[in-house]
This record gives sequence, C-alpha cells and structure tokens, in this order.
Amino acid sequence: MVKQHSELNLILSMIVPISWLERNPVYKEQLQELKEKDLTTYGFLGYPVLQAADIIIYKAEYVPIGIDQLPHLELTREIVRRFNFIYGKFFPEPKELLTETPKVPGIDGRKMSKSYGNAIYLKDPDEQIIQKVSKMFTDQKRLYRKDPGHPDECAVFAYRKLVSSNYKEIEQQCLKAEIGCVECKKQMGYDLIEYLKPIKKKRKELESSPEYVWKILDNGAEKASVVAEETMENVRKLVGLSLKK
Repeated sequence: MVKQHSELNLILSMIVPISWLERNPVYKEQLQELKEKDLTTYGFLGYPVLQAADIIIYKAEYVPIGIDQLPHLELTREIVRRFNFIYGKFFPEPKELLTETPKVPGIDGRKMSKSYGNAIYLKDPDEQIIQKVSKMFTDQKRLYRKDPGHPDECAVFAYRKLVSSNYKEIEQQCLKAEIGCVECKKQMGYDLIEYLKPIKKKRKELESSPEYVWKILDNGAEKASVVAEETMENVRKLVGLSLKK
C-alpha cells in the first residue's frame, strides 16, 4: 500500500554486497532449520534489504525489536553507512529499542517462528494454549523434582517473567526445588490465558468491524505515503534518478 518501500528496496539492492546477506545468521539458521522448503531465492536472501527500506524510508532513529532481529538491524546500519558514504549523509543510523522481555522462545525452546511450528498465537483458543504449553520444554538440567532448577535456562520461566506478576517468587521456589516443572508449566498456562484476555477481546471487536480496520489501514497508508514520497524525492536526486532539477 506504500509503493515507495519497493522502490527504495530496489535502489538499496544495487549497493548491498551479496556477501553481507549470506553471512546473516538468521538466513543461515533458517536454511539449516527449514530444509524441506526451497529458500534459495532472491527474495529470501534479500529480505533484510526490504526490512532496511521499511525502516529508513521514515528516517527512524529507534526500532522496537526482539533480540533475534538485532543482526537485521545491524545490517540496516551497514546499508545506511554505505549509502551515506556513496551519496552523502542522508539517512540516520537506527538503534534498537528492546523491551524488558526482548525474547520469548518457542514451545520447543528454539526461536518462536510460524515456520518452525512452535508458536503460540494470539488467536489460539484457551484449550489450545494449554495443550501447547503442556508440550513446552522445561529445565533440561533438572532431572528430579527434588533438584534445584535453573530458571534462566528454562523456556517456561521466560514466559513467566512476561505473564506472571509473581515470577520473582516462582524463581525462588524453582531455585529451592519448592515447585516442580509440571506444576510450574501448568500455572504458567493459566497466567498466559489471563494475560491474553484483553488482547483477544480487542481482536474480537476488530474482527467484527472489518470496514473500520480497513479505514485505519487506508488512513495509515495515506499518511505514510506522504513521508515516504518526501524521502524518495531526495533519494532519487541523490542517486541521479530524478527528472526534477
């Protein structure tokens, strides 16, 4: 809906070395993890360039991201530096803006990803959330109920820090073996359901008003296009593509 993103992506792709994209750890990880899919495409390899265009077309100074996106943001900064070196300083180098919970693992302990089939979705029914949580990996080092736990190495505790108000108390109980992994996981599932209730309520309201949602998207695209076009007018002049003097 904001076509200038694609235009900037094309221009940036002309100055980004392929080696920069191939060394991206996220790219290498997904090639390894998703062998059943054909990821040897230009679009997949060059996706971080499109991400860079999405960010810098608005001259963003900070980007709210998770830890797994840090390599992509660093690549964005490298692209900005290269563009500014070739055509003159124009784009700011964006910095990361991490939340208190910058990483939430998937139910198997790996990075949460739809492609990996290990995600808990905001739209999941409560019973499905409980089912997924029951399959979550817990403390791999804790062999017996009486053994002290290692909450910082447990995927379930990563969720508890996000959804459980008493997570500090749970942490101490885990360290002292006062709570078992199965019990902790079950409690976390119910806390997660409570945490998602207002999000699900809002989602249901929006699903019942698709016209309202499209109006928001159309208005947002219209506002974004004004800013994006202003950026692109300057970029076209800098790279020698503008017909205007």
